[in-house]
Amino acid sequence: SLSGISKKPRHRKLAVAPTALAEALLAKINGQAALARAGKPARIFAKMNALVDAEVVRALYRASMAGVPIDLCVRGVCCLRPGVPGVSENIRVSSIIGRLLEHERVFVFGAPGEEEFFLSSADWMPRNLHRRVEVLFPIEAEVLRQQIRDEVIGPALADNSRAYDMKEDGQYVQRTNRD
Repeated sequence: SLSGISKKPRHRKLAVAPTALAEALLAKINGQAALARAGKPARIFAKMNALVDAEVVRALYRASMAGVPIDLCVRGVCCLRPGVPGVSENIRVSSIIGRLLEHERVFVFGAPGEEEFFLSSADWMPRNLHRRVEVLFPIEAEVLRQQIRDEVIGPALADNSRAYDMKEDGQYVQRTNRD
């Protein structure tokens, strides 16, 4: 496949870059936007190191405008601006800075009870989505989904000691203890 002299592989559950990963992510984001426009529950949670891909950013803006609540935990570079009236009012961006670079890339699409969970090797950057071999795969076992809720999503959303929230102007403000 990498040599270019074989047939393009077809995967049933995997989305593999550079041929199908960006398309799969955009389909998931656009699917949540369609649900929200139809008045149905929708939601996106994503945790990664970087969000740079312009096409993905535009899709997230469209999803926000459709009414999808979006929580992004992006440790490093994030080219999306949350909280812009009429564009990204439904998007929250946080960054949790620790001693080590995060390697969790967790993506959840769907409202509670309807979620689809994915893990990936790729950040949402052009080089990861279009120029490297990267993979996105579903988490189907409920025990693993619950572990992701408990050990990744919950702590990322609740952190009040290491988390910084991005404001509309791109500046980060340290999250304060809500207690």
